Amino acid sequence: MAGLGTLINVAGILVGGLFGLIFGKFMTGRYQDTLNSACGICVIFIGIGGTVEKMMTVAGQGLISHGTMMIIGSFVMGSLLGEWLNIEKHLEEFGCWLKARTGSSGDNLFVDGFVTASLTVCIGAMAVVGAIQDGIYGNTPFLPPKQFWISSLSWL
Repeated sequence: MAGLGTLINVAGILVGGLFGLIFGKFMTGRYQDTLNSACGICVIFIGIGGTVEKMMTVAGQGLISHGTMMIIGSFVMGSLLGEWLNIEKHLEEFGCWLKARTGSSGDNLFVDGFVTASLTVCIGAMAVVGAIQDGIYGNTPFLPPKQFWISSLSWL
């Protein structure tokens, strides 16, 4: 079923967010920093792995590179477009609005946490590529096979 991976991703984000909201206050800053670093490193490696997988192939005794200029062009155009639209400012303004609406005015790190979480969840390697693959091909390469999820969720 196309879209199942995206729904599982959304459910995972919601469950993880609620888990962090409920249990995050019981963790010291040291543990939170360690978990943030570990998750950041994992996201970097997954992004690099996905990129290199499509860019390099083994041919005989060496590697052949493909699409290098596409990546450079994408980074340049994406950076310029993001600066022109001032996306960061608008995301921070939305975070401030959300902070006021949720009654979290006492939390000095609310906006930073919101921006970081939004960037990780919305433009992370698995979120973008996984959603595209799931929608177009019905394939969820970053999730266990659909049979696992269907059998795991069959009690619902």
